Amino acid sequence: MLKPDFEISGNIVDLFERRTFPGIVTVKNGTITAIEKTIVAEAQLILPGLIDAHIHIESSMLVPTEFARLAVTHGTVAAVCDPHEIANVLGLTGVEYMLENAGQSPFKFYFGAPSCVPATPFETAGAAIELADIERLFNGGLKFLSEMMNVPGVLLDLPEVRAKLDLAQKYGRPMDGHSPGLQGADAEKYIAAGISTDHECVTLAEAREKIANGMKIQIREGSAARNFAELYPLIDEFPGMCMLCSDDKHPDDLEAGHINELIKRGLAAGLDKYNLLRAACITPVEHYGLDVGLLRVGDPADFVVVDDLQKFNVIQTYIDGNLVAENGRSALQSVPVPVVNNFNCQSKKVFDFVVPVAGERIQTIDVIPDQLITNGALVQSRVIDGNVVADPDRDILKLTVVNRYANAQPAIGFVRNFGLKSGAIASSVAHDSHNIVAIGASDAELCRVVNLVIEQRGGIAAVNGQEELILALPVAGIMSDRDGHSVAALYSELDQFAKGLGSTLPAPFMSLSFLALLVIPELKLSDQGLFDGVRFKFTSVFG
Repeated sequence: MLKPDFEISGNIVDLFERRTFPGIVTVKNGTITAIEKTIVAEAQLILPGLIDAHIHIESSMLVPTEFARLAVTHGTVAAVCDPHEIANVLGLTGVEYMLENAGQSPFKFYFGAPSCVPATPFETAGAAIELADIERLFNGGLKFLSEMMNVPGVLLDLPEVRAKLDLAQKYGRPMDGHSPGLQGADAEKYIAAGISTDHECVTLAEAREKIANGMKIQIREGSAARNFAELYPLIDEFPGMCMLCSDDKHPDDLEAGHINELIKRGLAAGLDKYNLLRAACITPVEHYGLDVGLLRVGDPADFVVVDDLQKFNVIQTYIDGNLVAENGRSALQSVPVPVVNNFNCQSKKVFDFVVPVAGERIQTIDVIPDQLITNGALVQSRVIDGNVVADPDRDILKLTVVNRYANAQPAIGFVRNFGLKSGAIASSVAHDSHNIVAIGASDAELCRVVNLVIEQRGGIAAVNGQEELILALPVAGIMSDRDGHSVAALYSELDQFAKGLGSTLPAPFMSLSFLALLVIPELKLSDQGLFDGVRFKFTSVFG
């Protein structure tokens, strides 16, 4: 893109001096060359662009260029990205796919080298990222080591884990963490290994302890995990130790808002505006060494214009001096999206989902709204003709994870608190290995919705009686090749379909996708069976 020369006036927000003053910003060749304090007519505010400090772009079901087209309308100019999801499907080829596509957008994507692919040995992934691959990515300029989810490996100082941490230290790369609920001596040891961030905190006590040990906290507000309401006091308590992030953001949520929504909520809650904007702008740049402007002379002209600090409506977004969004409309163009995939399973039969009774009680995965963690419970099973079946009247549904990389017997579990009264939903967005995860009120509907996803070689789907709806995700089985707005519209329709089946969860498909995430306690389901995330081993469905 061309880098035009221009001047823009308004009330300039200086986050370093913690002041706001009227003035003119001069931009030449994409760089801020002067900031002059003077009387101006405009009341609008000019401030640094917003940054998502930790996100998996794949979770938006959009390729990076389409993610950018939506994000810039909300004042986001950069994102710190973990390509862990596509790496689990395609390995190094997947990471390179993300880099190539992102390179076609002026949006500032900063990718890390995935540290845990596959995430655990207890699930089937499509690929692996080895130590040599991480070094290759560092040599290619990647900014950090992505979240170290293998907490036991760090605590036990396993050689393969230690080698990755040592490599990151050798290259001077920050190391991201992933340590839900970790406190005490274990948290101290994990942080002492050089891991410097965490986005999994759900309580103030946990976050404060981690900050006391030198770790920065990325306050997360995504489509499934929503922790801002609990954690926002940290921003004023520990300025400079907090960042704002999404982690996972579905397309309809991204279309509606991004980091700007957290700014609005923080201001409404009475947070200091400079501390809040520091978390959204300065801290990610300083921590990761990003080439993102912070509204200083000599910086890239990456900034946003908003109406005021009460409404915080984004009027314009600039990246390297280019106007990339104005009044909610993106100036970025779509680009051709090549399809890559790794999908090799065949259609299933209803009897593949039958569970012969082997005990009076079953272990259920109990979903917690707005959280990735789950609880577990022992409940009386419902048995028909010698088989355990779903019991929608008691909100006990059948859950399956189907290996999509090879033909294998589906793994079966049971889940509560999801709410479906009928029908079934499925997704090949299933963290971390992205097998097919589905939940249903009957075996027949469960089979039908799984086969819809298999037929499309990836997607999210819902069925009920004769009704069916699917959003195809042909790019690695986790992203669409369509434009962001149409994907958001179809996803929203699917979200309403699932809620019409009875789900009361804020984001049913996002919650579904995390029921296969083994590194988040307490109980989860992989394609190999029911998994105890506290004891880190398989367990029986029957109690």
